[in-house]
Amino acid sequence: MRVDLTHPEFVAAIPILRRIEEAGYEAYFVGGCVRDALLGLPIHDVDIATSAYPGEVKQIFRRTVDTGIQHGTVMVLDHGTGYEVTTFRTESTYQDFRRPDKVTFVRSLKEDQLRRDFTINALAARHDGLIIDNFGGLADLDAHLLRAVGNAQDRFHEDALRMMRAVRFESQLGFTLEDATARALADNAPLLKHIAVERIAAEFSRLLKGINRTAGLSSMLTAGLDKYCPMLADQETGLAKFADLPARQLPDDASAWTLLLSVLAVPAVRFMKAWKQPNDLTGIVSRAAKLVPELVTARADNAALFAAGADSVAAAITAASYLQPDFDGQGWEKRYAALPIHSAGELALTGQALMDAGMKPGPALGKILAKMRTAVIAGELPNDKQVLLQAALAK
Repeated sequence: MRVDLTHPEFVAAIPILRRIEEAGYEAYFVGGCVRDALLGLPIHDVDIATSAYPGEVKQIFRRTVDTGIQHGTVMVLDHGTGYEVTTFRTESTYQDFRRPDKVTFVRSLKEDQLRRDFTINALAARHDGLIIDNFGGLADLDAHLLRAVGNAQDRFHEDALRMMRAVRFESQLGFTLEDATARALADNAPLLKHIAVERIAAEFSRLLKGINRTAGLSSMLTAGLDKYCPMLADQETGLAKFADLPARQLPDDASAWTLLLSVLAVPAVRFMKAWKQPNDLTGIVSRAAKLVPELVTARADNAALFAAGADSVAAAITAASYLQPDFDGQGWEKRYAALPIHSAGELALTGQALMDAGMKPGPALGKILAKMRTAVIAGELPNDKQVLLQAALAK
């Protein structure tokens, strides 16, 4: 079988494979790019694996960077683009359940594929698109089945993050876990405590945004993975409720985390910090989570919409639409758009204008500006400099 390699990412990288082959070595596109091409999904980047050892790769290409040479990875620079080329390798014991104690370079593609997580990710493609499938990945793709390469117990014991990747792929691709792989999840769930929160969060976030998050979350709960995730150990009921929400796909991180927090009803900032999420996302989500119940009960006023801000309003509207079937999201979008101002900087009256009119700088001036802003947001005064200045001086 051959895969279509006409996507620009493949086309641009094919000369790299051909150069390696011309030098007498094997080279393949591997991993997710091959899987996604076969599934007709977007291709974001390509991974290249080769039988050439790092030193040999550096002899083939004039411009290279040792990005991870101890693990077999050399970046080849070609026409301003960098391509990571990794030598086939085997890995020894994994004492920390994440990183191998030792990496050994090999010439065999099959040996390299054996260390990969799932059969659908253990596919390789030549420069002409010919697929090399040593572990039944093509059949599993056709069956929409997620199966560990070789022994599932071994794969999860080598790298415990693969358990979160399993439930993430189940959600992201809409695949079903193969029975032995599902059993191995439950058997090895406690190993997840050895994995950094940031890595777990990256997989969990993608699970939340998948096309079948219900399946992914259900497998996560069945295996008990939630017990080793921040602030989820006692949230089985909430997670099950979240899994039962309308099945349509969540559009972005802010909406996904906002909806989850709205269902779990836990402190937003503490929850997001426990998951070590970025400060800007934490701010957006915490404001959105506060706004959601006001939207659902139609109690949100202009002040609440203004305080939340555009990004948080958008996330809150999306979350509310999952919680209330007849929620008028477009109506709330129009109401936010119709606010007289959307940020403090849009207020026609400035502190300088007040000082030019004789008001002294200080806390009192700030309070006057805040009152004028509140009046404009509420529609009590127009956002007109002269009208606001006259009202401010009359205070």
